[in-house]
Amino acid sequence: MYGETEPAAAASERTAFRQAEKKYKLYKPPSTKGRGRSRRRKKPTGGGVGDLSEVVDFHALLSGAVELLDGILRCDCPGFDLPVFRFLDRPGFYFIPGALSTEQQCFWIRESLKTFPQPPNRTNLTALYGPIFDLLTAAKNQKVLLEVQNSDGRESNEQSNSGEKTRSINFKFVEHSKIEKGETRRSTTATTLVRKLRWSTLGLQFDWSKRNYDVSLPHNSIPDALATLAKKMAIPAMPSGVEFSPEAAIVNYYGPSDMLGGHVDDMEADWTKPIVSISLGCKCIFLLGGKTRDEVPRAMFLRSGDIVLMAGEARERFHGVPRIFTESDQQEISGLVSQLSGDDDRFILDYIHSSRININIRQVY
Repeated sequence: MYGETEPAAAASERTAFRQAEKKYKLYKPPSTKGRGRSRRRKKPTGGGVGDLSEVVDFHALLSGAVELLDGILRCDCPGFDLPVFRFLDRPGFYFIPGALSTEQQCFWIRESLKTFPQPPNRTNLTALYGPIFDLLTAAKNQKVLLEVQNSDGRESNEQSNSGEKTRSINFKFVEHSKIEKGETRRSTTATTLVRKLRWSTLGLQFDWSKRNYDVSLPHNSIPDALATLAKKMAIPAMPSGVEFSPEAAIVNYYGPSDMLGGHVDDMEADWTKPIVSISLGCKCIFLLGGKTRDEVPRAMFLRSGDIVLMAGEARERFHGVPRIFTESDQQEISGLVSQLSGDDDRFILDYIHSSRININIRQVY
């Protein structure tokens, strides 16, 4: 973390949570001879091994392929018709395997790439390029984001929130053929920008620099369809007769080598209300630890369509994603591939072959 001394940083590397992160980050799948793409794919380096025996597979538990493990309970929730699993020693954590149909998964993947990055929602690209409209459409049409001058040919100055003048730089999408040889203005292909997407924020906007919600920032309400889905999926973690109120969401976009380090989601006012977390795309490993990084975490597979709820005590536990599986025999996205086979979805299909999307919806107040 910021300001850690060298001994403190070294100590954090020795925690149980950090050791689990390293173990799964460095995991090397068993080699398969004759796979042409495996030679070109960048593999993790280090002492990884091909042992995932300690990773809980809720889909296998649901199908009966393996017996229910000690400390894991399948529970029935009144008013909720999907299977739900819990850890007895981690109250407030709920796992709903296969909560979304393949059609629903494809719908939310499209929304995550087409609609959710649209202004006034902010993304990690906003600080560099300002509001970017219709990014997915531009990527499909192989356009380029180019720095442009204002119509009067001068730089403009705007007042920042702190009252200081800041240089306003404008960008717009243009056809690649419009980029002249020797062009000195900054430019980036829309395809590259999609691949650089790491987060977008919906509803109340989260200020990453201050780690809080900034209600003064322009924002739209959570989309109705997403709010309805979150309310339904939150039922197992809510008191009887109390409805979840979605006010904000953070969409995380994972590339082939990305991970999410161990952290606690503690910026909402009422921790008794759950975070509703939706997994889309490539399979990953999710770690659920304790209230300190010294407690050994439980590892589990998250697949496309799975939903996790974290409420109450579970909100105080460190959790993270050390690994997503982009190897063709471990992605487990065959249903998505079939559903996204149309010409209009070609770009999205190529993207999801090596990516994971996570939508986590929150009640802020």
